[in-house]
Amino acid sequence: MGFKNRYLVMEVFLDPDKSLGVDDPIILTSFNVSKAIKDSILVNFGVCGLGSSIGSFQVKYVNPITKLIIVRTSREDSQKVWAAMTMVSSIANCPVLFNLLDISGCVRACKNAALKCEEAKLEQYKLVSGAHLMDEVNQQMRNYLEKIKFLES
Repeated sequence: MGFKNRYLVMEVFLDPDKSLGVDDPIILTSFNVSKAIKDSILVNFGVCGLGSSIGSFQVKYVNPITKLIIVRTSREDSQKVWAAMTMVSSIANCPVLFNLLDISGCVRACKNAALKCEEAKLEQYKLVSGAHLMDEVNQQMRNYLEKIKFLES
């Protein structure tokens, strides 16, 4: 029997009290998201909690445009990591909220859920930023969608 993982597809709301706009106070990266989650696990579950969940924990995907992330964790620690993520209050001194969109046990189901969410969030981004997206943003979005398609465990 293989090692069992869970994949959490989550959206991040940066500065939720701010009015809806295109300018963001920080750029989400795998590093700062991972650090915020690990810090939350440490604060809320202690050194033993962090030690047990760190082995399989990985931020697999981050899209700073649509604020969608995919986190891999072990099946045993998935509820602990999820709880710690909901208790994260800031990333790099910017207030944030995490919202779970999907949780699955296989990467294929995770990819499908993430692609659906990305398409919906891209349409929302187009509405907010106007009808025309810059070519640079279009290219970045295509790159992020390709990253999801080639996501592996």
